[in-house]
Amino acid sequence: MKFIKTLLLAAAPVAIATVPLPAAAQTAGVAVANPEGAVAQSNAWRTAQSQIQTTYKAQIDQAQARQTALQNELSPLVQAFQTARAAPNANEASLRTQATTIQQREQAANAELERLTAPATRARQYVIEQISAQLPAAVNAAVARKNVTLLLRPDAALFTQPSNDITADVTTELNRLVPNVSITPPANWQPGQQGQDAPQAAAPAPAPAAAPRGR
Repeated sequence: MKFIKTLLLAAAPVAIATVPLPAAAQTAGVAVANPEGAVAQSNAWRTAQSQIQTTYKAQIDQAQARQTALQNELSPLVQAFQTARAAPNANEASLRTQATTIQQREQAANAELERLTAPATRARQYVIEQISAQLPAAVNAAVARKNVTLLLRPDAALFTQPSNDITADVTTELNRLVPNVSITPPANWQPGQQGQDAPQAAAPAPAPAAAPRGR
C-alpha cells in the first residue's frame, strides 16, 4: 500500500457545473484522510520526536550553528552575483563563473549538513517506518468504525465538509496499534526495507538558499 505519491497535474481550467445535492447524498459513506498527517499527530511520533531532539541534541545544535555560518558565507556571494547580473552589459562569462562557484559551495554545504544530521534523520526514518507499518490496519479500522465506503486523500476531493475528514480517527487507531516505538535502528537497517513508503520527516535544519543562475 503506497502512501507517498507525487501528483503532477497539468490540466487546462475546466468549467464545472455544480448541482446541489442533499446532504446525505454528499456525505454518506465518503470520507477523506491524510495518512501523513495521521502519523504526524500520533503519540508514538510525538514522543519519538522529543526523544530524538534530546538524544541527538549535540549533532542538531552543531548542524544549526553550521548552517547559520554557511548562510553568512554564501549571502555576500549571492548578493554580489545579483548586483553583477543587474548591471548594464553584464558579463555572461563572469556571471556563469560566479554562479558555478556559489553552486559548488552550496553543494558542499548541503553535504556537510546532511552528514551532521544523518544520525537524527536516520532515527526519524526508522520511527516513521515503524508507525507506517501499522497505517493500513489503522485506516481499515477507522473506515470500518465510521462506515466509510470510499476514502480519498484531501487533495483528491474537489470539496468536502470538515466532518468528512477521518484523519483524527486514523490517528486514534494508530495510538491504539502502536503506542510507542524505538528511535534506535538496528545496525543493518535501511530505510524502506519493510516495503512501506513512509512520510518524510522534516530535516532538523533547512538547506541554504538555492544558488542563483546566470541569465
